[in-house]
Amino acid sequence: MTIRVRPLLFSFVLAAGLLAGARADAQTAVSLNVQVGDFHLAVSNYYRVPAHDVVVLHDRRVRDEELPVVYFIAQHAHVAPATVVDLRLRGLSWWSISTRFHLGPEVYYVPVTTTPGLPYERAYGYYKRPRSQWHSIVLADADIIHLVNVRFLSEYYHVPPERVIAAREHETDFVAVQRQVSGHDASTGGVAIERKDAPASRGGDPDPNGRGRGRGGR
Repeated sequence: MTIRVRPLLFSFVLAAGLLAGARADAQTAVSLNVQVGDFHLAVSNYYRVPAHDVVVLHDRRVRDEELPVVYFIAQHAHVAPATVVDLRLRGLSWWSISTRFHLGPEVYYVPVTTTPGLPYERAYGYYKRPRSQWHSIVLADADIIHLVNVRFLSEYYHVPPERVIAAREHETDFVAVQRQVSGHDASTGGVAIERKDAPASRGGDPDPNGRGRGRGGR
């Protein structure tokens, strides 16, 4: 009698274990789903990096409008985005990180046909100097964030830089500017993707809609 019960008991325990494992897997899959907003998708498409990599960097306390700066520097310096983030989290300014990788002020310059006001007035004031004097320019964090986002949004959405600049003069941040220049006055709620615990990649697929070709890495 005892011999017959043990196999039955073993089968019951095994089945219970498999069921618990299946429930845990289902719960893990749900917990790894995240909402990726329009701004993050635009960054992903423009810089040709997977969307989940953008979310991973954001989770490392990188502000939304600084995500394009991370990828801009990484692609120009030919280093991993995580390397740039590590330096930023150590307290280095964006300019200090730039000079560490031998990136000068010329890489941030975005030509415009008008004289921008605040918050671009100071940066473009520097660029009024002869190019032979640009080596003496030192850009503040805000200058780099503004210039990189102007290039990113204008090239990705195929709008003049002046339109992005004008929008930023009336908006609080570039997430709001992105909604305006993209034609979305309100957030669409984002797209759910599955989080992957992988290091940030410098590669990715171009936008299937044909918008943006990763020119931030020129």
